[in-house]
Amino acid sequence: MTLRRITLRDFVIVQALELDFAPGFTALTGETGAGKSILLDALQLALGARADASVVREGAADADICARFQAPASIGAWLQSQGFKNAATLELRRQIDAQGRSRAWINGKTATATQLRQVGEQLVNIHGQHAWQNLMHADSVRSLLDAYAGISTAELRRLWQHWREATAQWHAAEQRQTQLQQERERLQWQIDELEKLAPAADEWADLNTQHTRLAHAQTLLEAAQRALAALGDEDTGAERPLAYASSQLEAQAHLEPGFADIGATLQSCLAQLDDARHSLQRYLERADLDPERLAALDERLGLWLQLARRHKHPPQDLPQLLSHWHTQLAALDAAADLPALAHAVARALERYRSAAQAISAQRHHAATQLAQAITAAMQELGMQGGSFTAQVLPLAEPGAHGLDEVQFLVAGHPGATPRPIGKVASGGELSRISLALAVATSAQGSAGTLIFDEVDAGIGGAVAQTVGALMQRLGTNRQVLAVTHLPQVAAFAHQHYVVHKQRRKTGTTSQVLATDAQQREQEIARMLGGQTISDTTLAHAREMLAQAQATRGAAP
Repeated sequence: MTLRRITLRDFVIVQALELDFAPGFTALTGETGAGKSILLDALQLALGARADASVVREGAADADICARFQAPASIGAWLQSQGFKNAATLELRRQIDAQGRSRAWINGKTATATQLRQVGEQLVNIHGQHAWQNLMHADSVRSLLDAYAGISTAELRRLWQHWREATAQWHAAEQRQTQLQQERERLQWQIDELEKLAPAADEWADLNTQHTRLAHAQTLLEAAQRALAALGDEDTGAERPLAYASSQLEAQAHLEPGFADIGATLQSCLAQLDDARHSLQRYLERADLDPERLAALDERLGLWLQLARRHKHPPQDLPQLLSHWHTQLAALDAAADLPALAHAVARALERYRSAAQAISAQRHHAATQLAQAITAAMQELGMQGGSFTAQVLPLAEPGAHGLDEVQFLVAGHPGATPRPIGKVASGGELSRISLALAVATSAQGSAGTLIFDEVDAGIGGAVAQTVGALMQRLGTNRQVLAVTHLPQVAAFAHQHYVVHKQRRKTGTTSQVLATDAQQREQEIARMLGGQTISDTTLAHAREMLAQAQATRGAAP
């Protein structure tokens, strides 16, 4: 789960670069202004950082960044859940054009910057040169302790939000009781009015069918009588001609067999004619003008139309409208149920407090361990006799991150009372404490690659040598990349890259080159003595590398 390769094209002042990384501690050095942080800036873009057109090399159409990692097994489930291919190599790619538009890919499939950030958080932990400034902010201090303790507050934030929403609903219901009651009374009146009508789902269509039939009953009755008379008329009716034709054909069927089929058809017509006559007789027997039923239907239809106009809905929608009003009334009743809402608030608060108290216990336990680790590191970083304390104090009001605020206190020398870190520590001391915190929290984290961007600023001498040893120690089980200006730190690295800036007629470019033993001596000597490298600085560089080698051992 380490960074294996980074490839850049047309990024800032880099025309093209492909760099391989190994496990262990890698130092990145170079002259001031050579662009040592370009690699880190590019890597952060591959990990989802905000992008703009300024990163595109002048004259180029776009910048392209590709970072390849040895994929940890733990990331497989996330990749599959997001629809990305799960493979041994994880490739993150980002492209930014000259207009500032950005595109991203994970293992060759289009991704969002948010997805890059989500996967990047599991791969890389970056500590910047101004990390000590975070020690001045309460949220950052709490986050540092949580990172050290391996605490995630995501579920706690969800519970806190649920409690806040339940509380808001309860308060809103209290304030709206009069309005809710008025709305309820209006809705209940409308429901009562419609329930008097009691409109059935298909009743409107049925009423119209019945009304149409009764309204035209006289016309229908006369039509049936005339039809029956026509069928039974001896002179003009169809029965006698059909019977005569059938008998004539039947008499000659022995001579022409085809007459039998025609005769059968005529007999069928006579049977159907008889059926029609009987059906008309039954209809006339049942037919009733029923003016009272017609009047009742008129009244019922009138009520439907009246209520439909009043409530501005088509008549056929009245049954559905009544059902909708019942649902609204139930919701109003629930919103006005203050005891139930208060009970929901209490349940939400109980769940939140239970989770928050568990996190508080974790913080208290981790605070003791962190204080011991940082105090021990301070002794190595030139603050002998100093001590570090992490205090977990109750908040006045519960918050999204729990019931606690965290304070870091420091005593700069033996016997001093620990005081808030920002009030007693100098800039150099803050840098060293920040470095100790970075090392301690990184050692506890799950990211396989740790990056330190000039976090050793403001220190030197023996303390710098200790920082190099700390980086080396971290590199035994993590991949560590450090941008540094200190030769004492760089000497402890397992790998050493140097950034060179070159000025050409076509513009300024930057290159990053791996060093062999001789080149490394030259770079350490430059870091010790500046541009003019003397025999003395070279000898000092060899000595420094030899001392580091004695403790460094083989690369992981």
